[in-house]
Amino acid sequence: MASGLEFAREGEVGTLTFARPEKKNAITHGMWSAIPEIVAEAEADAALKVLVITGAGADFSAGADISEFRELRSTAEGAAAYDKAVEGAVTALAGMRKPSIAKIRGNCIGGGCQISVACDFRFAAPGSRFGITPAKLGIVYDFRSTRALVSLIGPAHARYFLLSGQLIDTARAREIGLVNEVFEDPDAQVAAFAETLCARSQASIRGMNHIIGKILAGQQESDAEIEEIRLAALHGEDYPEGVAAFLERRAPNFLYR
Repeated sequence: MASGLEFAREGEVGTLTFARPEKKNAITHGMWSAIPEIVAEAEADAALKVLVITGAGADFSAGADISEFRELRSTAEGAAAYDKAVEGAVTALAGMRKPSIAKIRGNCIGGGCQISVACDFRFAAPGSRFGITPAKLGIVYDFRSTRALVSLIGPAHARYFLLSGQLIDTARAREIGLVNEVFEDPDAQVAAFAETLCARSQASIRGMNHIIGKILAGQQESDAEIEEIRLAALHGEDYPEGVAAFLERRAPNFLYR
């Protein structure tokens, strides 16, 4: 595990924590580089159904560790290599079929906000702050993350975020759709929502999550892979169990992992 990251399992939920509270959980190059492998392990672990991402202490993450930039981003080649690590982390998260939840407190800025947008859900505590600040550093945000931000909050709000670099509070983030819900106690509420996801058909969740990813990537029509996903669900174990449970007025016992 890379320094600054911690991973823990509790039942069917895995939690990846940015663990540099003294630095507001700023994300180092090593942390960016380690995220794809952690995500791949969570995706492949049959015992895990949900991945939660959060920060230790008072903040989610204040963004990339800019103290590294003079060394790692001082040349075009260095910047390209650094950006490749960031893109790898974002791509891994956004491509997960298992659902991911960003549990947010305090600062969720720059690369921290970028990570949260790559997750499927964002739940925040009151008093959190959000912003994406490349315009303060002379950086142009990458295409994939820009597309994800525009898809999530629309072009007008994305322009406000990216061009101004200004921060917004939790209420405004909820208003524009950046945050799904605001919770006084995000620990309890995120745990309850993760439990809900774990109780649903994983064949349905992962199939639909993959299809949503294709739509966000610009696909406008069904294809052979989508039809195969739907056909596999129809012939899988979860479908007859779900129908039987509904008709018998009981909780389903889904078997797909």
